[in-house]
This record gives sequence, structure tokens and C-alpha cells, in this order.
Amino acid sequence: MSSRSDLQVVEFGLGSEVFAVPVQLVREILDYAPPAQVPNGPAHFAGLTDVRGQGVPTVDLRRRLGLAAAEPTLATRILILDIPLPDRRLTLGVVIDRVLSVSSYDAAQIEPAPDIGVRWKSHYITGVVRRESGFAVIVDAARIFTTEDAAMAGDASSLIFA
Repeated sequence: MSSRSDLQVVEFGLGSEVFAVPVQLVREILDYAPPAQVPNGPAHFAGLTDVRGQGVPTVDLRRRLGLAAAEPTLATRILILDIPLPDRRLTLGVVIDRVLSVSSYDAAQIEPAPDIGVRWKSHYITGVVRRESGFAVIVDAARIFTTEDAAMAGDASSLIFA
């Protein structure tokens, strides 16, 4: 049983990097199937994934974080996330290279997000956890999938998939 200070996460890989999202956001993990294409979406928008009859917007997390795109493999998965937002719950598919584990981090293990030395925007990061083989980066799903692009275009309340 975990204590109140533990954070349970799903750890996943993008290339050689390890990322994590809180387990309570993960509705399910699907084998990869190419999402149905939707024209004129942002570059990181992969399309729609059919989840029991519901078309779920799906993003390529590599591209959203500014990492190089990669061809899907047998290990590629789509995480179906339910992300709480102030006015609603956003259901989103996220293409990742592979699922690694479900882990628990003690709150004391979580270090603040670094401001420099990373390839992605640090405001997408909740914190980092030192692991035996490097770091796991805990991503802030609500921040990654709400858009600063819309704010730059003058509509700060817009979501990528609104």
C-alpha cells in the first residue's frame, strides 16, 4: 500500500528518455494502431483513435515535446489519458514509444523541474526523479496539451482540441 506522499506513475519511454504521468490520469493503454487522419491539425496531432466507438484526439508526444519523430514499432503504445481541466475533462490519446512500468515515487524523491539543459520546455515538467539508470521526467499533462500557441494567436482560453 502506498503512503499519502507517494505518487504512482506510469513510466514510459521516448527514445532513450524516460517520462512519467500520474497513474490516475491513465484510463487505459492501447496497442498502437494508426489514428484516422484529420486534415489541417497541428504537426503533433496524429488524428483520431477509436476507443469503444468514441473518436479520441491523439497526439504524437515526441513531436509535441520537440523530439524527432519515430516510426511506430511493436512496442509503440497509445496512452488514453483523462486530463482534468478547470472547465471539463479532456480525453486524449498520446503516442509513446513504449511503456516501462507502473512505479511509486516518494514525494521526497521528486526534484523541481530544471530550467536549463533539457530539450523540451521546462514548464511542461512537474519534476524529475533520479533513477538507477538516469532520470524520469514527470510531465504536466494539462500544460502539455493546452496550448500556448493559441495564446500567441490571441486566444489564451483555446485548447489544441477544443
